[in-house]
Amino acid sequence: MDRDRRVEIRARLRKLGAKYGFKDVVAKEGPIDWERVFEEASQASRRLAPQIGAFHDRFERARPALVRIEFETDEPIEFAAGQYLSIRFGDRTRAYSVASSPNRDHTELCIRRVPDGRLSPRLCEELSVGDELAVRGPHGNLLLEGPSKRDMVFLATGTGVAPMKSMIDYTFEEGRDTFRGEERDVWLFLGAAWEDDLPYHDAFRALSAEHDNFHYISCLSREPWLSEWGGETEYIQDAMVKYVDERALQDAAFGGHMAEMLADRPETDTSARIDPHVAEVYACGINAMVYGLETAARRLGIPKDSIHCEGYG
Repeated sequence: MDRDRRVEIRARLRKLGAKYGFKDVVAKEGPIDWERVFEEASQASRRLAPQIGAFHDRFERARPALVRIEFETDEPIEFAAGQYLSIRFGDRTRAYSVASSPNRDHTELCIRRVPDGRLSPRLCEELSVGDELAVRGPHGNLLLEGPSKRDMVFLATGTGVAPMKSMIDYTFEEGRDTFRGEERDVWLFLGAAWEDDLPYHDAFRALSAEHDNFHYISCLSREPWLSEWGGETEYIQDAMVKYVDERALQDAAFGGHMAEMLADRPETDTSARIDPHVAEVYACGINAMVYGLETAARRLGIPKDSIHCEGYG
């Protein structure tokens, strides 16, 4: 699902070079002397160092780095939205969350290449149509609550959105976005470094266009360095707070930086707001991020038994 962005990165480096006096260091084609680029850029402005480091990492990153895998099984797999499977390919096994709805005829996984990973590099590089996988499961307790009047808030980074996609698709397929004739707001806050690191970005935007009560908020930390990104750049827990009903923030225990963040809220075409007292939260991602999300949700006043988290790594 990711794309080759080396041409964009080279063009941005040359543009920065023209502005700060190191354009000739970056050739129009051929290898880039990253050590020299970093040295020249850092001398021109210390603020450039993080950008150059990020550009280097992305330029040298192996592709594909984000892939979607669909497969059929000999016998139907009965799983609940949010669960994961144990996948074996060759002599290696790894657990991956199911990204597809339980209503789908095939099963879908969303895989991020981990450079030194146990299985993901082989899945990204070697897996072909017709290959066989061994599948066990399902496993996991990150499950949807029963239908209620509560709004639903999903928070994830990277491929942590896989179980969320399963839950969200299932919610709309089954009409669980309404309760006793009243619509429930369904929110998704998804974070990544670059725009093409957002799994199912186009699918979520399409779902948002189709359903007025689905609000998709994408948060990108590095994309503004490469493109004209005008959306959120905060951590997703901070972005979530910006969309909370301001009356509920009065009693929330947040630091002084929050007022500045709220004042710098990006323009949005949604007037909906999250009421923590009638919301249920689902979070998935690396452990440290999930801990931060759970803490933020509890500070907002979301009941503990309405916060459902799954961490990894």
